[in-house]
Amino acid sequence: MSGARGSGGAGPRRESAAGNAGAGARQESTGRRDPAAASRGAAAPAGVPELDFAVEGAGVVEYAAVPTLRFALRIGAPAGQSVRALSLAVQVRIAAERRTYDAQEKIRLHDLFGAPERWGTTLRSLLWTHAAAQVPGFTGTARIDLPVPCTYDFEVTAAKYLHALGDDGVVPLEFLFSGSVFYAGAGGLLQVGRLGWDREARFAMPVAVWRRAMDHYFPSAAWLRLHRDTFDRLAAFRARRALPTWEAALDALLDAAGGGER
Repeated sequence: MSGARGSGGAGPRRESAAGNAGAGARQESTGRRDPAAASRGAAAPAGVPELDFAVEGAGVVEYAAVPTLRFALRIGAPAGQSVRALSLAVQVRIAAERRTYDAQEKIRLHDLFGAPERWGTTLRSLLWTHAAAQVPGFTGTARIDLPVPCTYDFEVTAAKYLHALGDDGVVPLEFLFSGSVFYAGAGGLLQVGRLGWDREARFAMPVAVWRRAMDHYFPSAAWLRLHRDTFDRLAAFRARRALPTWEAALDALLDAAGGGER
């Protein structure tokens, strides 16, 4: 699903009326003639192409330096207009208010949004990450894989949110698009236009996709960041008890505190 937002709102979602004049993007001429357009003997349309975007699927990038998801992105240009190149910037947001939550999810999300009775004011959209892509020239429709790196650091809000969701649920995502589009203008001159942040696409990503990515890169593991003083105390406890692993040290502490439920 894709569309254009209005001019209201905050952050990169909107640009000023002046920045969105005309076709919603600022266009500049590079002063160079596009040989492909000139060879056709006809002037190409002068306006910045009104691109539309849709996310059609998601999967796991198996070989990457960090956990990475890939989103199947479709980009469409109007009939009769060719895009010579597209430098794309993408903001990925989690539209947390666009889904319902079961009792267990509400408990796990308390740290982020507070008590459920307050969610009318505290449940809000979350910035997940930024991504970028270079798209080669195309006419009509282009399809690319958009890589999105992830983290398993539970100090990061997005990771806390994703970990709190049930395996059978979905993550409501919003993709906001901006960037520079190169195209053939009047007389075949190669021009560049700036896309505002008013292009968007929504996608319901299965939670299972994110879990597969984490399990692929961190099999049967989760990351917990500790203050250095706390880590030193834990290390000293482990050494005194001659415990073989960090898990054994934490299990011993939990059992001693009466929180050893498995």
